[in-house]
Amino acid sequence: MNRVFNFYAGPATLPVEVLQIAQEEFLNYKGLGMSIMEISHRAKEFEAIIHEAEANVKELLGISDNYKVLFLQGGASNQFSMVPQNFLKPEMIANYVVTGSFAEKAYKEAKNLGQAHVAATTKEYNHDRIPGQEEIALSDNPAYVHITTNNTIFGTQYKYTPDFGNIPLVADMSSDIMCQPIAASRYSLIYAGAQKNLGPSGVTLVVINKEMLENAPKSLPSMLRYDLMAENDSLYNTPPSFSIYILNLVLQWLKEKGGLSAMAKHNQEKAALVYQAIDNSRGFYKGHAQKESRSLMNVTFTLPSTELEKKFLMEAEQHNLVGLKGHRSVGGMRASIYNAMPKEGCQALSDFMKDFMEKNG
Repeated sequence: MNRVFNFYAGPATLPVEVLQIAQEEFLNYKGLGMSIMEISHRAKEFEAIIHEAEANVKELLGISDNYKVLFLQGGASNQFSMVPQNFLKPEMIANYVVTGSFAEKAYKEAKNLGQAHVAATTKEYNHDRIPGQEEIALSDNPAYVHITTNNTIFGTQYKYTPDFGNIPLVADMSSDIMCQPIAASRYSLIYAGAQKNLGPSGVTLVVINKEMLENAPKSLPSMLRYDLMAENDSLYNTPPSFSIYILNLVLQWLKEKGGLSAMAKHNQEKAALVYQAIDNSRGFYKGHAQKESRSLMNVTFTLPSTELEKKFLMEAEQHNLVGLKGHRSVGGMRASIYNAMPKEGCQALSDFMKDFMEKNG
């Protein structure tokens, strides 16, 4: 195979082992004589997949049957509005910690639908860090507190789980879900677009405490009701069946690799390779995120000039290192090193960075 090291932020690299299984089963799934994309979502074979995927999510996150796992559509962007539509009552206020572009978008959606409050923001620092718990100032009558655990564009990540007592904690974990163990029971709702760390685009994972479901209004359109999706095991309408199938294969892969503790070690070792290349460059490479907030999933950095950055990208592709261009909000480079990125990819990037600096520094 002539595969490159894919550092795109999403859709992103998938485990080769998963792609090989999907390839083997593509034309004939489990002897049915059909592709998984062709069988009915009401067929017992697909129901087995979606139920297994739910069980795998619960096992990996270590959550109880007090939670329901949903497989929805519309990406995290649809969750930005779906959360306040379900849980923001007129007399209450949604609280948002704004640590990046997607956190800002989530806040704006809530503000369009009801009362919303910025409990903390790092905007004035171009989102180069995560605020501490002591910096988060909640409003009166908070309906919930929303955080974005990893900021793909800026390369920052929470290193702690905020605690607000009985106030529901909601998290967008699209770009770091299952990269390491988390205190999942501290969250009332977790959502994640799959296309960064769990699978292909098209399916959004939602993990929700069943107590939250009791608060969902029945007046919403059916497709926006968490309770209705839960009652129907995510099969109220035709789901993104192929995406769910791949997601479940990724979950199986995670279990085979030793679960989230093993994945955390793997990700820490990978990230260290790239961050060391930045830190040992004597200022040639400058990381955007403050060290205490550095992401395990998205490493952001700049070079001394735009000319060198263009040269870096061109030569990186010649070394089979693709998708490294940073977002315009930060500029420079962004190496997205999600779970499926092998350590060899980060080593290759680190080696290239050192060699490029020696030739151009």
